[in-house]
Amino acid sequence: MDKRAFLTDLFHTAVAAADPLKALAEALPPKPKGRTVVVAIGKGAAQMAAAFETLWDGPISGVVVTRYGYAVPCQHLPVIEAAHPVPDAAGMTATRKVFEAVKGLTKDDLVVALICGGGSALLPAPPGGLALEDEQDLNRALLASGAPIGVMNAIRRHFSDIKGGRLAAAAYPARVVSLVVSDVPGDDPAQVASGPTVPDEVSQSDALSMIRARNIVLPERVMAHISGDTCAAPDPSDAIFADNEVRVVASARLSLEAAAARAEAQGIPAVILSDAIEGEAKDVGLVHAAIARETALRGRPFKGPLVILSGGETSVTLGANPGRGGRNTAFLLGLAGAIEGLEGVTVLAADTDGIDGSEDNAGAFADGGSLARLRAMGQDPGDYLRAQDPWGAFDALGDLFVPGPTGTNVNDFRAMFIEG
Repeated sequence: MDKRAFLTDLFHTAVAAADPLKALAEALPPKPKGRTVVVAIGKGAAQMAAAFETLWDGPISGVVVTRYGYAVPCQHLPVIEAAHPVPDAAGMTATRKVFEAVKGLTKDDLVVALICGGGSALLPAPPGGLALEDEQDLNRALLASGAPIGVMNAIRRHFSDIKGGRLAAAAYPARVVSLVVSDVPGDDPAQVASGPTVPDEVSQSDALSMIRARNIVLPERVMAHISGDTCAAPDPSDAIFADNEVRVVASARLSLEAAAARAEAQGIPAVILSDAIEGEAKDVGLVHAAIARETALRGRPFKGPLVILSGGETSVTLGANPGRGGRNTAFLLGLAGAIEGLEGVTVLAADTDGIDGSEDNAGAFADGGSLARLRAMGQDPGDYLRAQDPWGAFDALGDLFVPGPTGTNVNDFRAMFIEG
């Protein structure tokens, strides 16, 4: 069999399981007496909004905010593109438009919030007295820290006028129904896009404890605000949220289950390790490599042929002068070194939104011969490791995986095919 074609098919099956049209069709709320306002936020927001327009029978207004290059046409809703992962001025404009869309609503009106990953950066809203540059500095510091996404979003929620349920508070007394495509481990909707319409229980003191526990160095102005008296996020028990509803309509779990079913339909057994794996990407790669090696050589803990699937969101702690790439290629470069010389193992790791880190690839392929092929080209794999340039390694090999933007985002997809 063509192993790479097989793994590519599983990736597309996982993405299809999170297709917005399919995901939203079973989750539409009842029509309100008054207006229906749609706010769509995230890297797959335009696709979600277009799907909603197809499914909804009635007038709507609102706004869509997505990443540059991710827009698709919508019939009724304006689409604004902004920067990700570091916010920009267009994001500030988008935030203002979102607040304008929910201004002056009544209890007879309905706000449908279509939320997916990426919204934390796409909707900058620095708190009073602070500027876009402060939120940019915060995002850069968090991205370089190697902290898991849950920690990053907890901190972001305490440095924002829109995150942590503040958008839903602004829409009150209108009812808010949040339809969420989860890209976070555990599928907590308050974590997705830092929860603009979903408050959570993480307190200011909790956020400060996270910063201290991980020795995260934040800009002085940011740290002063998070330590001050005015940064507390809304309380989830507040009566203004009582009539709101939150539904996770697509997630890594559902996508991995779809990929597993697809593999088994082709006669290849499938095992899902977890849909919520976190940690330093290269270290997670070493653990996956150990499982692959034990399976391939000793038939334990699994017997081949089979495909081993996992999801979640790893992280990368950046050095002073990092190269190119993202967490999936970093995962693969770590894995490739640990399975070097091992035959019968082929691995695909990719971000389901189609973009892994700083370039235009979703991820890459690797196997036990990846590093040997690099050396045969006169290149030292260690140079790529030291330069934190996993993209460069897989680009040199011609093994990048480039499906383009997918229109959805349910986190990382990893698949290891192990022959019998």
